[in-house]
Amino acid sequence: MILFPAIDLYEGMAVRLLRGDYRNMTVYDRDPAAVARRFQDMGASCLHVVDLEGAKTGRPEQLPLVARIVRETGLFVEVGGGVRTLEDIACYREAGVGRVILGTAAVSEPGFAEAAVRRFGPLVAAGVDIKNGRAAVRGWQDTAGGRDECLTELWNAGIRTVICTDIARDGAMEGANHTLYEELREKYAFRLIASGGVSSLSEVHALARMGLYGAIIGKAYYSGAIDLKEALQVAKEETL
Repeated sequence: MILFPAIDLYEGMAVRLLRGDYRNMTVYDRDPAAVARRFQDMGASCLHVVDLEGAKTGRPEQLPLVARIVRETGLFVEVGGGVRTLEDIACYREAGVGRVILGTAAVSEPGFAEAAVRRFGPLVAAGVDIKNGRAAVRGWQDTAGGRDECLTELWNAGIRTVICTDIARDGAMEGANHTLYEELREKYAFRLIASGGVSSLSEVHALARMGLYGAIIGKAYYSGAIDLKEALQVAKEETL
């Protein structure tokens, strides 16, 4: 299983939200590129980045910073937040990003995900953020269709990689929603990346044993609950 340490960007800083609440934000570092370099030094090869401002405004706000992270580290970077047009995806591709995550536009704009896959292929993934059984959009401020309806539409559009976040668990250090990921793994053939609530090494073990493609670690690293170097080794060993 691939482990993706996460950096959430807001006003040029590395921050974390609690359950998607912008009013409950903690600033962890004012130099996100330095954080990415630390992840790399610990053995990370991949990085998950979210442009929190972009998720609210509907356009990429942190593109120069994301480009700097890619340039300075050479990590495989997947990024989401505010990606609403094909031009947005093209800009991230030019910046060297390895995967662009569609969120609101993929769920709420018919045909957009299919057009993106047709033009950019596997560069495109989708983020499905679950809030009370429905897909959350616009920076988790609103909800759209039901979970399974959205996932089926994404599959039919050609999306093959999905980052699924249980918003109720995100940043809460209450454990990942194993039931949710088991259900999705059994029902769909997506390369599934789990996000939200991964808070211990035992969770990393469990998610890897499910056969998931990847998992994202955020607050657990920043709070010191998980040693990232050890977690990366666990994820690698479970995959072998």
